[in-house]
Amino acid sequence: MSIHVIARLVAKPEHRREVEQALEPLLAGSRAEPGNRQYDLFVAADGAPVFHIVETYVDAAALQAHRDSAHYRAYRAAVADWLAAPPEVHVLNPRDVASA
Repeated sequence: MSIHVIARLVAKPEHRREVEQALEPLLAGSRAEPGNRQYDLFVAADGAPVFHIVETYVDAAALQAHRDSAHYRAYRAAVADWLAAPPEVHVLNPRDVASA
């Protein structure tokens, strides 16, 4: 069963650009993971310094491999002081999902 994740990141306004730049290698590395099926970045439509990442993994082991990856750990260390609050992360199991 696939595992889905929605993560919400709120950057300090003065660090929005740094957070956005730090996300670039995270996106590339995550999309290259063998167990990753989706890793998409969204920004707040109103211009707020808020980012959402929508992720899909083949299983829980793939999600754990992502969290253990060097690119994920490097990203977390880089943005630690640039976020207004800890990331809000929701790990979800599909219940009724339309096929793409």
